[in-house]
Parts: sequence; C-alpha cells; structure tokens
Amino acid sequence: MEEPKYKRVLLKISGEALAGEKGRGLDFAVLNQVCGAIREAAAMGVQVGVVVGAGNFWRGVKDGGGKMERTRADQMGMLGTVMNALAVSDVIGQLGVESRVLTAIDMSPVAEPYSRARALEHLEAGRVVIFGCGTGNPFFSTDTAAVLRAAEIGADVILLAKNVDGVYSADPAKDPSAVKYDAISYDDVLAQHLAVMDTTATSLAMDNHIPVLLFALKDPMNIIRALKGEKIGTIVKEDITK
Repeated sequence: MEEPKYKRVLLKISGEALAGEKGRGLDFAVLNQVCGAIREAAAMGVQVGVVVGAGNFWRGVKDGGGKMERTRADQMGMLGTVMNALAVSDVIGQLGVESRVLTAIDMSPVAEPYSRARALEHLEAGRVVIFGCGTGNPFFSTDTAAVLRAAEIGADVILLAKNVDGVYSADPAKDPSAVKYDAISYDDVLAQHLAVMDTTATSLAMDNHIPVLLFALKDPMNIIRALKGEKIGTIVKEDITK
C-alpha cells in the first residue's frame, strides 16, 4: 500500500456536508462514504482525529438570529456536534473500525470527557478519535476547535473538508472571474479576508505552524487523495514556495 504523506491528521468535516442534498439532518449515504474514506485512512496507518461541525442541525448564533442569548445559542450548537460525532462513530464502527468520542463538556454517559492524554492514547492504539462540543466554550467556531485539537495532538496537517473545492480570490458563486489558489499563505488569507476559516482559527493555525488543506467533501475519496499527497484543493501554510 502506498505510503501516506501524513502520519497524524485532524479531519474537519462540515455539518452541512453530512446533510447531503437535503440540507438538514444526516444523509447516511454521504455518511457511509465519508466513514469509508476514514476507514481506508486508518488502514493506511494514518492516525485520524475528527472534528465535525453542526450546521446540519444548528449554527449557533446564526440560527439564533438575535432571538437567543449568544452563549445559549452556541451551547445548542455544541450539542449538535455531539449528535454528529455519535453518528460518525456509529457508522465507523459498523465498518469495523474502532473509534472513541471525546467531548469538551462532560457528558460521560454519552462519551468520554476530553483530555489530551486520552486522545493520544486512543490515536496511538489505532482508534479514530472524534472530538465533540467544539472547544467547550461559546464564541468559538468548530474550525477553531479543529485547529486547537490539531495543535494539542501534534497533527501534521488539518484536512478541511467543506462544500467548496478550494480557496478562491472571491466567492466563485458570485464572481465568475474568481481565481482558485493552489497554495496561499496564512498572511494572505488574513489580509484578503478569504473564507477559509474564521480569523481566530487561521491565526491559531499560523501561530502553531499547522498547514491547512481545504478541499471538497463532495467526493469523500479526496480525503485519501490528500493523504497520498495528490494535488487537490488549496494548501494554506507559512511558506508557499516550499
């Protein structure tokens, strides 16, 4: 089997992607494809951590729409991430791969409480680790949670699987002249206000020197292509000349 480019990765999956064409809830056809790719990654010997968003259920302050207090709205979003994490864990288990759900908020009857030591223990034992509840704090996105967990577990790269196939100079849906980047620096992402991750997540990745590879989850096998070092999506890193 081909040697993977990365040994330990943090895979961030948007909740919307798991909803498929329905836009809400879970599309189990999509979920099975994504988990199949995770199973193949584990078979390659890659240690996989996963953070899942909750946009298919609830988008915190965006869905609260000013009608709810921000902290409470974000806490509802954290619960949404746990629902997605449990679904991913269940489907991965059906595919014969061990996984553990670790949550930033203690809900021990449902999942294990998060600690770095516990996460590393599971990863080194070959289990897929799925992180729920974001950072456990309001006002932080699940993208920020993904970077935080990546830094804590020493991930080689953050695989940012979204509904777009890369980073563009503008919104390609609105601007037909938008140019897709193969590689771009953190500084340029921040300076141009490009929609890779929110600024907190981008700054945290930059400060901890973690490259971010953004690609489309429409084809879940892009996860495997990324692990093999194939040219897909857009890589965000400090020095794009290397």
